[in-house]
Amino acid sequence: MRLKVRVIPNAKKSEFSGERGEEWVLRLNAPPVDGKANKAALEFIAEYLNAPRSAVSLVAGEKSRHKIFEIVGLKNSDVARKLAESRR
Repeated sequence: MRLKVRVIPNAKKSEFSGERGEEWVLRLNAPPVDGKANKAALEFIAEYLNAPRSAVSLVAGEKSRHKIFEIVGLKNSDVARKLAESRR
């Protein structure tokens, strides 16, 4: 499945903080320097979804705040349910 994310770097803590249109908002406590935010986003998403790090990859938006991640091996419904928990 593909997950559209808007990344906000330099946050106090890493967390999903809801939705904006079709994108999930991901606040990261990593700076947008030398790919650190991308790496932190990959690791955070994998851990958040209880997926192996190798199952999550960045497929678009390497230098943009608007990114698309591909998650292999998880059902859309499982990911949607887990992300819905972030709204509470």
